[in-house]
Amino acid sequence: MIPIDIKGRHMAFNDKFRLSSHAVIIEQGETEPKVLLLKATYGHCDWGLPGGALEPGETIHEALLRECLEELGAAVTVNYLSGVCYHQAYDSQAFIFKCELAEAANITLSDEHSEYRFIPVSSLSAVQKQRIEDCLNYSGVVKSRKF
Repeated sequence: MIPIDIKGRHMAFNDKFRLSSHAVIIEQGETEPKVLLLKATYGHCDWGLPGGALEPGETIHEALLRECLEELGAAVTVNYLSGVCYHQAYDSQAFIFKCELAEAANITLSDEHSEYRFIPVSSLSAVQKQRIEDCLNYSGVVKSRKF
């Protein structure tokens, strides 16, 4: 059987796909949960979840732990994988994990990010909000979405 993608093109053995792992880290706000976002110093300088691309030979968990340590200067505890999202704009699959920082963790950003904030979930973009809500409402079934 020849693997075919949804547009009818044949997928070659050596084709590469972008894969990334990202952490949803929540701070309980007074009225609603807030999620940790980092402001990038590259590209469009967007705000996003901690995490990033897998390196060759890494598992999704290894990439998540490495990226969080690099970007936050602190280790995270992984609770569960809540979703896998295909992002058409980047032709990538993003693995979304619920994680926790140690209570005494001191965030020290890498050069890739200029600042961090805990932002109310209600103020996020539609895509970010859906990913976070899927994570917070996790019922034991990993969600799969396209954006």
